[in-house]
This record gives sequence, C-alpha cells and structure tokens, in this order.
Amino acid sequence: MTPLSRAIGWFVQHPVATVLLSVAVVLAGLLGLRLLPVAPLPQVDYPAINVSASLPGASPESMAANVATPLERALGTIPGLTGIDSASTQGSTQVELTFALGRNVDDAARDVQAAINAARAQLPSGMPGMPQYRKVNPSQAPILALALSSDSLSPGQIYDVASTVIAQKLAQIPGVGEVQVGGSSLPAVRVSLDPNALNQYRIALDDVAAAIRNANALKPLGTIASRSRQWQLEATLQLRTAAEYRSLVVAMRDGRPVHLGDVAAVSEGVEDRYASGFHNARPAVLLIVSRQPDANIIETVDAITAQMDTLQALLPASIDMQLVMDRSPVIRATLREAELTLLLAVALVVLVVLAFLGHWRAALVPALAIPVSLLGALAIIALLGFSLNTLSLMALIVAAVLVVDDAIVVLENIARHRELGASPLQAALRGAGEVGATLLSMNIALAVVFVSILFLDDFVEKLFREFSLTLVAAMGVSLLVSLSLTPMLCARLPGQARPGTGIGLQRAGTALFERLRNAYVGSLQAMLRWLALPLLLFAGVIALNVWLFQQVPKGIVPKQDTAQLRGFARGDDGLSFQVMQPKIEAYRQLLLADPAISDIIGYIGGRSGVNNAFIMIKMKPLAERRVSSQQVIDRLRANMPKIPGGGMFLWVDQDLKLEGGGDSGQYELQLLSGDLAALRQWTPRVDDALRALPELVDVASKGDEGMRQVVLDIDRDAAARLGVDMRMIASVLNNAFSQRQVATLYDTLNQYRVVMELDPRYTQDPSTLEQIHVIGKDGQRLPLSSIARWDYGMAPDRIYHSQQFASVWIEFALAPGVSLEQAVKAVDRAMAGIMLPTQVQARLSGEAGGFEKLRARQLWLILGAMLAVYLVLGVLYESVVQPLAILSTLPSAGVGALLALMAFGNELNLISLLGLFLLVGVVMKNTILIIDFALSAERERGLSPCDAICEAARLRFRPILMTSVAALLGTLPLMLATGEGWEMRQPLGIAIVGGLLVSQWLTLYTTPAIYLALARLRRPA
Repeated sequence: MTPLSRAIGWFVQHPVATVLLSVAVVLAGLLGLRLLPVAPLPQVDYPAINVSASLPGASPESMAANVATPLERALGTIPGLTGIDSASTQGSTQVELTFALGRNVDDAARDVQAAINAARAQLPSGMPGMPQYRKVNPSQAPILALALSSDSLSPGQIYDVASTVIAQKLAQIPGVGEVQVGGSSLPAVRVSLDPNALNQYRIALDDVAAAIRNANALKPLGTIASRSRQWQLEATLQLRTAAEYRSLVVAMRDGRPVHLGDVAAVSEGVEDRYASGFHNARPAVLLIVSRQPDANIIETVDAITAQMDTLQALLPASIDMQLVMDRSPVIRATLREAELTLLLAVALVVLVVLAFLGHWRAALVPALAIPVSLLGALAIIALLGFSLNTLSLMALIVAAVLVVDDAIVVLENIARHRELGASPLQAALRGAGEVGATLLSMNIALAVVFVSILFLDDFVEKLFREFSLTLVAAMGVSLLVSLSLTPMLCARLPGQARPGTGIGLQRAGTALFERLRNAYVGSLQAMLRWLALPLLLFAGVIALNVWLFQQVPKGIVPKQDTAQLRGFARGDDGLSFQVMQPKIEAYRQLLLADPAISDIIGYIGGRSGVNNAFIMIKMKPLAERRVSSQQVIDRLRANMPKIPGGGMFLWVDQDLKLEGGGDSGQYELQLLSGDLAALRQWTPRVDDALRALPELVDVASKGDEGMRQVVLDIDRDAAARLGVDMRMIASVLNNAFSQRQVATLYDTLNQYRVVMELDPRYTQDPSTLEQIHVIGKDGQRLPLSSIARWDYGMAPDRIYHSQQFASVWIEFALAPGVSLEQAVKAVDRAMAGIMLPTQVQARLSGEAGGFEKLRARQLWLILGAMLAVYLVLGVLYESVVQPLAILSTLPSAGVGALLALMAFGNELNLISLLGLFLLVGVVMKNTILIIDFALSAERERGLSPCDAICEAARLRFRPILMTSVAALLGTLPLMLATGEGWEMRQPLGIAIVGGLLVSQWLTLYTTPAIYLALARLRRPA
C-alpha cells in the first residue's frame, strides 16, 4: 500500500476527525471572506511619482529649459527608473517618473526628494517654492467625487472651505488615499496695477512689489514681565484684507503718500483667475477621492457616505455638497453578478452529478466538496493579502468546475466498485486509492500552467497573480478534499445505490449511456485499425490552429462598461481662457442633453493650461439606459458640434489602466528626437497620416506649434549704457504679466497670497508694453521701448520631454468595430510609408504600447506553459514520450476556443488567453485519466497497448463525459454573462466552452491513436 493510499484510509476510517478538519477549513474561509478587501480588479501598482514645480508667468519654453531640464538631469540618476516624462505649460512643469515593477515606491520617494534637493541650485530663484512630489498610481481610478456649489459664496471661498476643512476630514477616513481639490483656487488679495497711474506717480513695478512684501512681518515680538505679571507683545504687523491693502503707502510724492489704491484696483479674488469648475450647469468646486492601495472600495465609500451629514454640518449653510460620482454601485453590481454566476455554476455541476449517478446522496458529495474547497481557497488568498475582485471570483467559478472534476473522478470510481459488488467502505478505499496518484498528477500539471505566469516580470504577472494563485489554492484544497472528505462521505453515507436499484428514469439513462459507450468503443476500435486517419486529423488540427491564431483579432484587455466616461476638451493653442468658456459650454450642453447621462463634472484651466478642460461623466445604470457606454460615445461623437478652434474627446473610464493613457484617448504614438527642429518638421506629416487612417478616430497631437507669442529683442548695448540689467527687465515683466505672488498672509487655518499683475484691461494687447518702464542708473525711469523692440511669433502652449528628449504625443481612439491589433497594424503601415529620419524615433505608448509588447509574447506564453507542463509530466511519468500523448489534446482545444472567439466577435486578449491556459488543464486532466489507466493495465495486467488504451477509454468514458458536461455547464454562465461586468467574464467562458466542445470529442479518438503510435515507436513491431 502506498503512502497516499494509507493517508486516504486514515481519513476514511476517522470520520469525526475528517469532518472537524473540514469544518475548520470552512470557518477559516468564512473569516477570510470577511477580511478580504473588495475591488473591481486586482491592485496593479505601477510605482510612479509626480513632481510638480511652478513659476508663475514663465512661458512653456522657459519652464522646459530652466525647470524641467535640470530636474530631469537630477531625477534621471535614480536607480530603477524606467521612464521620465515631463510636460511644461505656462508657469507649470509636471514630471512623471515611473519605476520598475517591484520597486518600493517609498524608497523611490526618498531618492526623488534627494534629487530635488540636488537640483535646487540649478532652478530659477524666483520660484514661489521648491518642487513637490506625490506618489501616484496611474492605473488607479478615483472612487468618488464631491461637488460643492453655492448661490452666494464665490468659488474661491468654497475652495477655501473644501481644501481647508473637507479635504482634511476626508483624508482622515480609513481607506482614503489622495483627495484632490479642483475647480478654483485659494482666496487671495489681487492687486491689479494701472500702468498710467504708475507712470503718473513715477512708481516702478518693483517698488510696488517691495512695498507689498514689506507690509507684513511675522516675527516673535517677545514679552514684558514684572515680578507679578507678564504681557505678551502683539502688533498689527500684517495686513489681511483688500481694504487694508488699499491704504498701504507705496511711495511718497511731493510730501504726500501714494496709496496702493491710487495706482491699482485691490480686490478679494483667487490666486489663479484662469481656473474654474462645474457640476452640470452650475459652477462648482470638486473633490476627487482615491483609495489607498490595500483599501476595500466598498467599505471606504460606505465610510465616506456615512460621514456626509457630518461634513455638510462643517460647511456654511449656503454651500451645497453633493456626491456626484461613485464607483461603488457598479462594483457592487459587478461582484453581485459574478457571485450569482458562481452559484449558478455550482448548481449546474451538482445537477450533472445527479443526472449521471441518479441519487441525491451521490450528488451531496460534490455539493459539499465544492464549498469546502472554495472556502479553503478564500482563507489562503486572505492570508496572501489578495482582494475579492472580478478576476478572483472568475477564478473561483472555474475552480468550482475543477473541484467537481476531482470529486467526480473519485466518486465515479467508487461508484464503479460499488456496482461491482464491493461494500461502501471497500469501494471508498479501493476507488480513491486507484485514482489518488492520477489526481495528484492532474492537479500538479494544471498548477504548473498558472504558476508559470508568476515568473513573468511585468503587468501580466501583476494582473493575473491573484487569478492564478486563487485557482492553484482552490485546486490544492480540492485535492485534499477529494482524497479525504469525498471518500469518507462515500463510505459513510447510508443508502448508496447498487446496480439496478435506481428509479425508472435513471435506469433508462443508464441504458442510454451504455449504448453510447458501446458505440464509442466500437468506433474507436475501428478507427485504431486505420491509425493514419486520426493521426492525419491531428496534423490537420495543428495546421488549423496556426491559421486561426493568425486570423483571430487580438487585443489586450476587454473594455469594461464602468458607467463612467472621461472627456477632454481642447482649444487651439493660443486661445485665451475667456474664449474657451463658450466652447466648453457648448460641449456641456451636448452632454447634458443626452438621455443616458446622469451627471457631469469638470474643471477648466489650472495646471492643465487655460485652453484645456477635463470632464467626468456619470452614466445612468445600464438597465435604465439600455445602451453601452461606448454606444453613447459613438452617439455623442456623431452629434458633436463643429466648433472652430475646439474639440472634445471621450472614452470609457476603465478600472484597469495599462501604462498610463492620453488626454484624448487610451492610445498614443510618441515621437522623440534630440533635434527639436526635425521633430517639429515631421510631426505634422505623422499627424496627417494618422488622421487619414479609417481605423482611427479622435486623432490629436500634443506639443504642436500654434500659440501666439510676443518675442522681445533686448538691445544689450543700450541697456548697459543706461544701467539696466537683464534681471531687472525679467523682474519688471514678471511683476506685470505673471499673476506674481508677492506676499503671504498667515491665517490660523491656512496661508493666502497677495497676487500682483497689471489690470486685465491692459494685458489684452501687446501694445501695453509701451507703458512699461524700467529703472536705469540714478533712478531714471526709462520706457521699455528704449532698450527693446518686439515682434510676433508662434510657439507651443506646452512642451513635452520623454527620456530627456524633446517629444510629441499623438493620441487616437479606435473607430467602431476596429480591434486594437487592426489599429496598430494600420499605424505600423502608415509609419513605414512616412520613413522617418534616424534622428526622429516613433514608438507606441500607453495601452497601445502595452499591446505591442504582449502581441510579441502571446504565442510564447502559450508555448512556455506547454513546455513547463511537458517537463513536469516527464518527471512524473519518468518518460519523455508519454507527456506527448497527454499534450496532444491541446491543439483541438485551441481550435475550438479560437473558432468560438471569432464566431462571437471577440478578441484574443488577456482574459481569453486565460481561457486557453485553463483549457490546457481541463482537457489534459481527462487525457491523464485515460493514459494513467492504460499504463496501469499494460504494467499490471500485461495487456497490449491497443487493448490497454481501449479498456482505459471504455472505463474512463463515464467520468470523462461527466467532467466534460460539468465543465461545459459550469462555464456556460460565464459565456452567457449579462449585466454589470459581463465584458470581463464572457471572453473566458467563450474560450473554455468553445475549446471543450471541440476538444472533448476529438481527443476521445486522437489521444488513443497518438498513445498507440507512440507505443509502437517505443516497442516497434
């Protein structure tokens, strides 16, 4: 007796211990279920850090040269850095750093801070503060958004309360990660200077700035103390309101004070007048909330909504706060649909057992084995720190099929011994002992398929780690349950059936099954006489596989309907904030008029540029709108108003974002060059070529020329003669045109700024430069025109760098009905026709770049998994030949899966690729059943290979038929999935069902034929 048989015997003979161990597994699983965080998909952490720097008023070119470049040089030395991209706009630079997967983001953050400190000496001295960094996850979508609006308070006042009070309270809620506030800026005292008044009083801009800075002092004044008392010194050393600043003396002329109000309009405003937000038709301030990486989304959202009344109480009565975007309803519905699919799959496989064995007591065995195995898997994945998400639930659905396979193999073999007259105890011991080693081989081989995925060092491994290990955990627990609880129940449950004791329907079913099996065995024996026929069939299947793999459309991940759209509205470069407002209003009216849209929020300007707007769109529930989100986008695109100088791009927000994504879509082509002139020369050609492709829509380039520019040419000789240096000229222009923050107001809860610039009336035309004066030697006031002349030109409104090279991004979306593979091939053809020079490089990035990497590896992933299985089977069987017979089942499964995907209009993507991996295991398990019995019959009973394989096929026909039907019915709910989240479940079900339908019948003939052919090679006649 083998050690495995002895272990089975111990469990069969100790029913109380076996039951208690099973109960312990169930309790551990229930506890794990309680502790598991809930998420739409596994957490894929792309270690990424955003570095932001500002220099109000600086041009994009100045920001790129003086801020972005020194930062990039310092940051580029950090170990583990895989990408460094920057975007420089008016007064702002954003540097995105991405690190190798597995790099600890906290360690990377310390390196980033050290690099920022090292770059400090190379940065401009006029920056209001040092560059700041924050850890980000480009693959993480916000979980909810709040909109604050008021009919009586200004946006700046609302923003102040939102950032000072609400954002801080939200950040304290467990599970909340980052809270972003947008749609306006903090209140500020705005000083709008009148150049005519300044010239009249002969006051320089620098003098006004110095007077404002010197108006405030924040220093300890000390105390006055006597023997019995102590007084704290306090003085009115700080101005706080616009009214107080109007009275500020900025100069003395003819013995009389000149107040700030005499030369400027001083008002209460905001730091940045080029930023606004909206909720539907109302101005609003927005709070966008993201979760912490390990947080339960449902619990986090519930915790926030539970605090809504408390948060509202902290606001002034005139501010209305609404929760306008909430991801949790869709996530709840998606998980609920997946859970229902799981329950349906379990019910169907139990019914299969009941139909084949005809007794409720026999069906009770897998009905108990499935929940014990699945709950055991939940306990394990909770210990591993995983989450309960769509992929892990899909793994449990598939696991239910595999678990019942194990139970069926044991149960059917025990039932066969009972039919031969053995007692329940003897049948349990013999039946489980005979198939124990076979089950072990089957589960090890299947586990190897998914464990091999874990050796990939990229996002595929990160995404499917939880799926793979959940499945492996369920299989491991299932193996233990099948060799312990299942045989014990078979031995102990009363009233097990003997031959001929079933009900009439069962007896009729048994007779039908016997006729079916006899017909199969007879046809198999006839075919084996003509061995070349099944072998030719097998060769044809392989060839068909190759052809189908080339023909099936390919993608990367299914597009989900998350009931949330993202929008990006862009105006032509150089358009002002005021001109953009009516364009945004036209797009907003289009969105609000669509019957499928519930709410929209967005913000214009700010760090993104005055001619850009970002929009978040909430859809009505799927059951209410009755059209997909993508269909809504197609409808909106067709009705998009033709607005000169503007455009809006829409896409469905995804739970999973791969390697970032663009503003106007998820797909990007990036051009890089060290030669800026060459880059600008070739960008329009590439842009025109992509716009001409019918496979693409919403093509838009970022970084192209188009912003009007005033270029000052300084006469340095004249400036030196008059005593004017370049620093003074820069300071004067900065004071006049950059919304310069010249002073800070300190409050008990926050800090506010005094912002100085020329009155907007004088900044609408370059002729204002005629009124600007600088100070020469001996305090002489000189018009700027005496040392400079100016001309007009064009420049980009933002400048991009990538890997420290100048770059341009051309974004695009897919036309309806076009797969990502078709689009990528079209782009490749277009780029081949352009023939870029060597100094300009082109590469796909974002999701398109991720697809290119995956496309080159899809076939190798499949072949690698098959090689891993072959090696393991070779070790288990101590043979280099027998594993080939087992693997011979796989081509037919591939044919069925690929045909099904094409028939249903699905792509071969990562989810359907998982289906192919699963087919490797499911189909291989049945083959192992036949070959194990055939080898045993040859070895122990001396049968010839032909007799042995025919006997094995006859004896294993019923369990193979049972497991095949169970697998088909168990995965059918995946294939027929509807409701929320069906996009992720359906491709998996289609691949498995299609593969099973073809392979399970073909392999009943090809596997014995290949076994026999290999046996003849092993022992030639």
